[in-house]
Amino acid sequence: MPVGIPVVRGRGGRAPAFVLALLLLVSGCGGSGPSADGPDGPVPPGFPVTIENCGVTTTYERPPRRAVSLNQHATEVMLALGLERSMVGTAFPDDAVLPEFAEAYGGIEVLADEYPSFEVLLAAEPDFVYGGWASAFAENDGRSRAALRNAGIGTHLNIEECPDGPVTMATVEEEIRTVAKIFGVPARAEERIASMRAVLRRTADALAGADPLKVAVYDSGDRTVLTSGGAGIGNEIIRLAGGANLFADLDDAYGDVSFEQFAERAPEVIVIYDYGDRPVREKKRFLLDNPALRDVPAIRNERFAVLPLSSTVTGVRVADAVETLARQLHPDRFA
Repeated sequence: MPVGIPVVRGRGGRAPAFVLALLLLVSGCGGSGPSADGPDGPVPPGFPVTIENCGVTTTYERPPRRAVSLNQHATEVMLALGLERSMVGTAFPDDAVLPEFAEAYGGIEVLADEYPSFEVLLAAEPDFVYGGWASAFAENDGRSRAALRNAGIGTHLNIEECPDGPVTMATVEEEIRTVAKIFGVPARAEERIASMRAVLRRTADALAGADPLKVAVYDSGDRTVLTSGGAGIGNEIIRLAGGANLFADLDDAYGDVSFEQFAERAPEVIVIYDYGDRPVREKKRFLLDNPALRDVPAIRNERFAVLPLSSTVTGVRVADAVETLARQLHPDRFA
């Protein structure tokens, strides 16, 4: 079997017989993980590890050795933790990987431009699948966490998809620490978190005493506006960047509002999320030409800020996203 495959336990603490049979079958195929250590070697310190994640409990007897990441922010969390040698595939990049990860990313197979089919995913022989969005484990596509569990494959879903309360920087740190715990590299998590905190301290110092600007997000939409609500990391990014999210009262990470509602709240700055086939310049032109928004201060003054979508989700880009947005909202503080 793939070395380091998690033992997925039922309520009674024992793996189902059909899972054991599958693991025995796979072990006969001579598959090996990226590392040379055998499956019968000493158990690494700190293992077994049991993780409760979005309603799913998984016990890892050893660190995963054949991981697949689905979605950009999941991939970059793993690369930030130096786990590329434990990865056999990735999928669904939103944009170019961060330069610091480019070399490591170049050595990992991209299984699909979007989500791979269940069959393609299984062909990579993963022992662990890390999804950034809940859609990574869509039941109607056959990739549900239950289906992967039944195949003896551990899964982890980014906790922004199932938060216990508002998503904050503490949530981001928890996500990074949890993935590091699964792979037995906690010190790497602390190093990454320390560097992120340094960026946030630097930004906070630059913004000291600045009055928050009224901000609203335009993600997408022609008939309504898909905007950032109060329950996602996007709201925290705006707050830490010296803004006040005008739709923080939406009890979700995202929400649809009418253009009339968008106009009534009169944002001073509109933050555009950059992704997909519609470039930022087209989004700006659409907003500037929308008659419902003509009296909005941000439209009158053509005040826009831009963030790539991959920077507005719970992952390792968040601290830099705060600084990037702060520089756009309060350029005078960074002269």
